[in-house]
Amino acid sequence: QVQLVESGGGSVQPGGSLRLSCAASGSIFSIHMMAWYRQAPGKQREWVATFYYGGDTNYLDYVKGRFTISGDNAKNTVYLQMNSLKPEDTALYYCNAAIRETYYREYDEYWGQGTQVTVSS
Repeated sequence: QVQLVESGGGSVQPGGSLRLSCAASGSIFSIHMMAWYRQAPGKQREWVATFYYGGDTNYLDYVKGRFTISGDNAKNTVYLQMNSLKPEDTALYYCNAAIRETYYREYDEYWGQGTQVTVSS
């Protein structure tokens, strides 16, 4: 069984920074990608950024230039460095990953429980 555990959320003022972490643990054969999503109150969950274990990254246009996603293959961990935070970034941030537990299985999708980010003055 695979688990994703997020950390690093909190409350900051506009213009501040936070660094989120998501660590995958359990039976892991390989990871295809790890990503961040967010969901603000009353809104649908939206994709924020993806880190592919081949090295590529993709970002939601709204966060480009402010957020940076990176990964540590050895630790099965992905990070989201968030700078110049805005009140509109306030949301519950979820980690998402495509992971193969064994050589014989296809990639399955996993979700973390979420970590709250609040940007307010």
